[in-house]
Amino acid sequence: MPYDRIDARILKIVQKNNRLTSEVIGELAGLSATACQRRLKRLRSEGIIESDVSIVSPKAVGRPIQMLVLVTMERERSDIIDRFKKAIKSSVEVVNGFYVTGDADFVLYVTASSMEEYEEFTQRFFYVNPDIKGFKTMVVLDRVKAGFAVPVETPCKE
Repeated sequence: MPYDRIDARILKIVQKNNRLTSEVIGELAGLSATACQRRLKRLRSEGIIESDVSIVSPKAVGRPIQMLVLVTMERERSDIIDRFKKAIKSSVEVVNGFYVTGDADFVLYVTASSMEEYEEFTQRFFYVNPDIKGFKTMVVLDRVKAGFAVPVETPCKE
């Protein structure tokens, strides 16, 4: 999925604020609004832009308890991994889920309204799953940075 210098400019702009109009983005990137819309549509259809989201404060919506959970699977078989990935995707409590290397197999970012709710979640999500060997919970004391912006390299050649 190649992109050019202008696409890189657009990506940097929309990662900071995706609510800007095509006119404003185009102006900042040196394009007409129509050309900007075409490029944004292509970047989305090619999967370079995966989603347009708003970052919501968990505390503001009644979910002040945040955890990072390291999950170790009993066995690393593709069917087990795939099944757990589906469970992660279907759980509203799991905000982010990552299949990782290292001591754990998965790292989950989970929110809850209370520790009691989190305990109920662990009973439902972890303890009843025979494929899970264990999990370790780290309670977040302070969310220092929240976002999805990634560094966008500007291509050297057009």
